[in-house]
Amino acid sequence: MWSHLQPYLSPELFFQQLINGLAFGSILALIALGYTMVYGILRFINFAHGDIFMLGAFCGFYVAPKIASLIPLPSVFGALVVLGISMAICAALGVVIERFAYRPLRKQPKLTMLITAIGVSLFLEYTGQFVFGAAPKKFPEILPVYPIAKIGGLSFNSNQIVVIAVTIALLIALRFIVMKTKLGTAMRAVSFNPEAAALMGVNTNVVISFTFALGSALAAAAGILWAINYPSIDPLMGILPGLKAFVAAVLGGIGNLPGAALGGIVIGVTETLVSGYISSTYRDAIAFAVLILILLVKPSGLLGKKEIEKV
Repeated sequence: MWSHLQPYLSPELFFQQLINGLAFGSILALIALGYTMVYGILRFINFAHGDIFMLGAFCGFYVAPKIASLIPLPSVFGALVVLGISMAICAALGVVIERFAYRPLRKQPKLTMLITAIGVSLFLEYTGQFVFGAAPKKFPEILPVYPIAKIGGLSFNSNQIVVIAVTIALLIALRFIVMKTKLGTAMRAVSFNPEAAALMGVNTNVVISFTFALGSALAAAAGILWAINYPSIDPLMGILPGLKAFVAAVLGGIGNLPGAALGGIVIGVTETLVSGYISSTYRDAIAFAVLILILLVKPSGLLGKKEIEKV
């Protein structure tokens, strides 16, 4: 009996799944931050955010060959250039979506904006199929892959370390922007009380556009990191990661930035452990099981605070 269980009880298997889960959870955390920032400012869920993640991967797909003619690829510098350009393109796209799809409806009921967000999501998905083609595409190799030497039965490659390292760097940069810059202070003010912030001279339109740009840039970074680790991309690739990232944002406490990052890591690690120890069949279901559980036990999320809703 114990001989059958021994492979599952090995510390090597646990740490292997933990590393895989941290890499996957880091990508979910970057997407979840976009959801939680927009909710914190506008109090609505931008369901088109997962498709910005998809567009980030396709930006890298088309930008990489252009960069390769100037900078040798795969290389660290070339990968950073591809990452930066993709983030800039998706940041601009996020501003355009906010300006033309959401801003005209800002004073309408939140349900109207929610339905519009779903419409924008479908528009991006089917436009993507028309422009990019529905067939999956192989993402070009933009970063050299180095296998890490095995430690016991533990093995992983440099891409997983890159995903975790880039995510940590972006989280630090985001925290600096939000906590130490004037725009970050304005974001926090608008999130706390938009009317009072406007009376104090804060340009709420600029702050909201900047929030969409920042969230879209992080989603694009997640798309590039996803494509580096899972090199097949397609126009519908953002649906499931987008939904899981939304669950991560709710789990951590929607509107709470550290909560979104924590929720992404928890969902990523939990999914990977369930897949490794129980069955990969339940991999996609576990995120939604966690969502139901958190809504029943602690609806405000792990780091969220209860809000008094004004009638």
